[in-house]
Amino acid sequence: MKISAFPKCYIDDIALHRTMTLFDWITMAGALGAEGLEMYDGFLTSLDNDYLDTIGDALSRAGFAMPMLCCSPDFTNPDPDGRKRALEREIELIRVTRRLGGPRAACRVLSGQRYPQVSMAQGVEWVIDAITQLLPVAHEYDIVLAMENHYKDGFWKYPEFAQKQDVFLKIVDAIPDRTHFGVQYDPSNAIVAGDDPIALLREVADRVVTVHASDRYLAEGTSLADLKQSDGTLGYSPNLRHGVTGKGLNDYDTIFSILSGVGYTGWVSIEDGMNGMDEMRESIEFLKKMRSRYF
Repeated sequence: MKISAFPKCYIDDIALHRTMTLFDWITMAGALGAEGLEMYDGFLTSLDNDYLDTIGDALSRAGFAMPMLCCSPDFTNPDPDGRKRALEREIELIRVTRRLGGPRAACRVLSGQRYPQVSMAQGVEWVIDAITQLLPVAHEYDIVLAMENHYKDGFWKYPEFAQKQDVFLKIVDAIPDRTHFGVQYDPSNAIVAGDDPIALLREVADRVVTVHASDRYLAEGTSLADLKQSDGTLGYSPNLRHGVTGKGLNDYDTIFSILSGVGYTGWVSIEDGMNGMDEMRESIEFLKKMRSRYF
């Protein structure tokens, strides 16, 4: 098990407002004690090889690997041209993943947005078709497509189509490839979906290729039942807050016990920092203790 970091707290600063550069973040992250830094395609200002190589050089100088590029393809877009653009973009980002992360790095795959006019059956069909078309490219570049049980990309209008466990599993189970396709598991996203993170992990443990280790805790006087919406999800309620990994709602002893039991050797990344860099360091120290205990 190797430990990386993803700057959830700085996504808007780096990807939207451009008040922080990716190179600023790489420098800041040097104090965290992580071994890798996950990237987000929105952080990149170009996909040209020369620019990508400057990022790779900065990561290398700082002593970091790049284990996963977080991408957010929208394969459920009701517009056929939109789905085509999403596929073409993901193909390009597979190349970028190989350039930055080398062989066996992960390129995240999402299903797309939960558009009101797209039926469940139609959306599932489109997502499976898109992933099937991506697999030969992943094979060519020796990259692993990592399907995340996600909530919602920050720049999307609608939540994730496959947010709920049943839909997520329907898609994952339809992709038999276990060499260049797997699961990017996030227990906190399962909570946000109104699902049981442990139950989900037991279903996909032998297919997990990357893990996000964030945590959530309830505001005082709030219960999970209070946050349930009509569709059974919780969403990003202000009463479901970020905190230090290992101190919230997730049972990481059980999570790492299950992963250890299936021989997991991949990356675990904190997706943290909403309350500052000190909490990110504390989260990484927690993961190091878990690694010593279970791996």
